[in-house]
Amino acid sequence: MVRKRDILKKLEKVINLILKMSKILPKKFYLFFLRFTRSWDSYIAVFVRYICLKNCAKYCGNNVSVFSNVYLNNIHNLEIGDNVSIHPMCYIESSGGIVIQDDVSIAHSTTIISEEHLYNDLKINIKDQGMIFKPVKIENNVWIGAGVRILAGSKIRTGSIVAAGAVVTKEVVANSIVGGVPARTIKKR
Repeated sequence: MVRKRDILKKLEKVINLILKMSKILPKKFYLFFLRFTRSWDSYIAVFVRYICLKNCAKYCGNNVSVFSNVYLNNIHNLEIGDNVSIHPMCYIESSGGIVIQDDVSIAHSTTIISEEHLYNDLKINIKDQGMIFKPVKIENNVWIGAGVRILAGSKIRTGSIVAAGAVVTKEVVANSIVGGVPARTIKKR
């Protein structure tokens, strides 16, 4: 079986040429095109979204695949490493900063948010109290299962697995498998 990254390696010169040429257009164009192609479901659409990320994200590594119906907000605060895949129907809100390092797989319907509502003043509606921003970090070699929620301020350490449906609210230690609501360690790898 031929891996996609082997194909990309063969096309590396062409991809780099396209990326260099893409720098002539403004970021607004790529932000628009990222939204415009959101529902497109093909390898060409994945490549177009990759070019958009390369031009708009704070950092975008090589071999990044963003599949259809993924919502990426405030991507100027999003850093993505090499060999990352974000599968359909994910929602990523990077207003507080999100770092996704190398070799990370994010399964479908996952939410990652780096902000939360303030709520301490009982005299003001919660929605009117503003937001607090807390960065999220997902380290190398992490597998995020389907339907996971990763909340503001969370950190998922290297080599970890987050089971489907888990809600991560704090740090996940390296090489562990977590699951549940809130996520707790199930076992070490």
